[in-house]
Amino acid sequence: MDVRVGDILEMKKKHPCGSFEMEVLRSGMDFRLRCVGCSREFMVPRNKIEKSIKKIRRESEG
Repeated sequence: MDVRVGDILEMKKKHPCGSFEMEVLRSGMDFRLRCVGCSREFMVPRNKIEKSIKKIRRESEG
């Protein structure tokens, strides 16, 4: 799965704050994500995130 820094991920399940969107800050074996709703940052293993992504939005594409 092609996920880049700066992408906005729309997740299948919402964050406890109610937002479905996460911004990618770092990618590799782990992802460092920031919740768009509450700005909390956290790290999650790649295999767990790839299962829960619904849609990827890139700011450069429009």
